[in-house]
Amino acid sequence: MSSEVTQREALIQLGASTAEAVARVLEMFVPDGIGRGEVSVIGDDQSPFSNLPLGGVAASVQYVDGVTGANVFIMPAASARALASAMGVPPEDGGPLTELEMSAIGEAANQMLAAAAAAISVVIGQEIEISPPGVQLLEGKPDTAESWGTAPHACSTSFTIGGEPCRMVQLVPSAFVVRMARAIDERAMDPSDGPSTATQRGEAAEAVPFTSTLHQINLRVWAELGRTQLPLRSALELPVGAVVDLDHPADAPVDLFVNGLFFGHGQLLVTDDGEWAIEVKSLTKPCIRKPALVGGAGVSNQLSEERN
Repeated sequence: MSSEVTQREALIQLGASTAEAVARVLEMFVPDGIGRGEVSVIGDDQSPFSNLPLGGVAASVQYVDGVTGANVFIMPAASARALASAMGVPPEDGGPLTELEMSAIGEAANQMLAAAAAAISVVIGQEIEISPPGVQLLEGKPDTAESWGTAPHACSTSFTIGGEPCRMVQLVPSAFVVRMARAIDERAMDPSDGPSTATQRGEAAEAVPFTSTLHQINLRVWAELGRTQLPLRSALELPVGAVVDLDHPADAPVDLFVNGLFFGHGQLLVTDDGEWAIEVKSLTKPCIRKPALVGGAGVSNQLSEERN
């Protein structure tokens, strides 16, 4: 550990950079509805998971590249429902969260926790490998060590979504704290790097530009030509060469999706090389596309492309 930077200061800087990344992603879904508080360091005699909101949701990712730790975002049911509603899912009047609401929360968690991991990668100068995000309902008292693992350090940042309190808990490996302290010291020794370390310590300020944390996040982008609904029996009996009518005319714009969220319309094109391409025609606020209101198993044709 650096003699110039304390463990607490390194944890606060690390937590502030991560929380900033999460807040920016949440603000895409709930503009003007997100609040962020201070980063606090959890002492050895405290549990970072005290007072979990029963009936709420915990979204999490774990580090998988030789270190132990995790990022866990905890929401009461009201916040989870507000987030799902902002993503286009019709709100329910009380009762447990629906499958569609949980799906929307999972999509939001995928993006905000990936941004959090990317922010850590930038500030410590080390690529972070994480597990796929998990989303679970908080029913009863979960085994937190089994659900999210343990780490020698922990910090917590308070948030609000639609006025309801939430928090992000970071279980931090010792290696991350050491790298963060080293990064702060290196910035302090660079006279062109702005304010001195003394003015940065303890502040919940953004350690790096937020856009830098997004450059290495992979998003799955695809265009959907159309959908239809078939009874499961009919779908299983489709012969090779069968023609299935879709719900869009052949010349209609295609729907554009990123990580499962509908975000605009485009026009299907063929390039000079004979490859499929999409020309983006319009953009909209990301939301979950609602399924058709009739029963049956959905069948859709999709054109997929992996893009950074």
